[in-house]
Amino acid sequence: MNGARWLVQALAAEGVHTLFGYPGGAIMPFYDALHGSQLKHVLVRHEQGAAFAANGYARASGRVGVCVATSGPGASNLVTGIADAMLDSVPMVVITGQVATPLMGTDAFQELDVFGMTMPIVKHSFLLRRVEDLPNVVAEAFRIARSGRPGPVLIDLPKDVQVGDASHLPLHVPAEIDAVPAPKDASLHAALALISQSKKPVVYGGGGIALGDAVQAFRTFVDATQIPTVLTLKGLGALPSNHALNLGMLGMHGSRAANMAVQESDLLIVVGARFDDRATGKLAEFAPHARIVHMDLDACEIGKLRHADAAVCGDIRRTLTALTLPCAAHLHGRNGAARREWRATCKQRMHEFAARYDAPGETVYAPALLKRLSELAPNAVVACDVGQHQMWVAQHWRFATPRQHLTSGALGAMGFGLPAAIGAQMQSMDAQVVCVSGDGSFLMNVQELATLRRYGLPVKIVLLDNQALGMVRQWQELFFDRRYSEIDLSDNPDFVAIAAAFGVQALHVDRADALEDALQALLAVEGPALLHVAIDQAANVWPLVPPNHNNAQMLDPEREAGASNEPTPTEDPRHAIPA
Repeated sequence: MNGARWLVQALAAEGVHTLFGYPGGAIMPFYDALHGSQLKHVLVRHEQGAAFAANGYARASGRVGVCVATSGPGASNLVTGIADAMLDSVPMVVITGQVATPLMGTDAFQELDVFGMTMPIVKHSFLLRRVEDLPNVVAEAFRIARSGRPGPVLIDLPKDVQVGDASHLPLHVPAEIDAVPAPKDASLHAALALISQSKKPVVYGGGGIALGDAVQAFRTFVDATQIPTVLTLKGLGALPSNHALNLGMLGMHGSRAANMAVQESDLLIVVGARFDDRATGKLAEFAPHARIVHMDLDACEIGKLRHADAAVCGDIRRTLTALTLPCAAHLHGRNGAARREWRATCKQRMHEFAARYDAPGETVYAPALLKRLSELAPNAVVACDVGQHQMWVAQHWRFATPRQHLTSGALGAMGFGLPAAIGAQMQSMDAQVVCVSGDGSFLMNVQELATLRRYGLPVKIVLLDNQALGMVRQWQELFFDRRYSEIDLSDNPDFVAIAAAFGVQALHVDRADALEDALQALLAVEGPALLHVAIDQAANVWPLVPPNHNNAQMLDPEREAGASNEPTPTEDPRHAIPA
């Protein structure tokens, strides 16, 4: 029983079933210990794929994702996936090999200070120096990753600790997760007072709803209070897309109904959201008439970017449960007529500004494709890459639950989609998993097609190919006087041939009238499959709030003529500085 074998047993005791990694010199004793163990190891083809796969596994399941790499380049290749987990509050434990302790600090082969390098992007880091430290470190790593606001924890494991005698160590016992504090009564009373006084309230829901296991409590609150609701990118699915009070996503590419409601509201009930710049637009002009009730587990987020008139810190689920009945009673009494009128206005805008899918022409219209695919695969888990296709998914996919939607939100990491889909599929082989990617993002981790094939994972990939870095091209068109710089991907490879080379069945479609058959054929494939979709390079994501503008100033050339909240000539978006 050496340190590595003890660690394998400890991971099993922590409830780990699957881990993702790539072996190398400094982590080899751990891989030797894995041989013949009950743990399922998924061999990816690049360490970034391991981090994103563990990330997707954790997002889809709510459990801790685990990834492993060797020292030096193995560890540094994990960094982007670790940062993504930190910024999107994803529970992960990252295990890296390290050179033996006597060699540390000598610039040994593949030595890298991964402890220092990752310090800003983890909840905590551990560098072991003795075998005896293993029980406390492993227990603490999983406790910290799971507790409070989740996040990644790093264990840097020197080679001599892995091979050291561990026969005297006790069997591993997981540590208890920290209790989530209850909201204070005074803060609940303050929130209730503001809600009861409001005439134009809006619920603004974020990713903290799913993280706090508060989805059902959130839905009950919205149903009881009948308050119009907007959601962030990470909050999508907290309220079903077809819910009568769901105005859609707010922010830069949010719906016009959602952004107009927020800008005109007199009260924002913020639930597990953090006033991200992509949601707020120009912060100084965000919801200018609204007072703020801010509910969040993380006290650091409350008041960080917008003053909270009622700060409710603590367990979101208990907060919503405590407020539901009192709020419903007050809202249906005082100011009831004004709130009914407000609700009717919001619903009318939902209808007036609803997305249209009857685009003319013979080419494939990406929003229509995604809407139709979500109808054909209503329970699918969707892993997105980053770019125009990511925003189209957010706008047009019909999400029923938040854990259906895996997306790199705060970091916006291209290359996330395919490995995250692998992680999601590994957490449930019975789940239907779809990866939506773009031609730019897909090539960043295309090697993970080999992982799909090796494990027979039935992930379905929809690759939207406009032969450009689409979102960058759109911004260069709108804000840089069409000076297109390094966005041309017209020399893309034959993606169908690439998939075939990896042993993945592939199809191609480029006409709208062939789309239905192509989607049906894709979903009918038993194993992994790719649908390559050629789309118009000039297609843009609308609506769009230009940088340095408020959310009422939306650009949307495709909407019906008439209503105009576009920037005035003195606020020409071409003169704005992109954030």
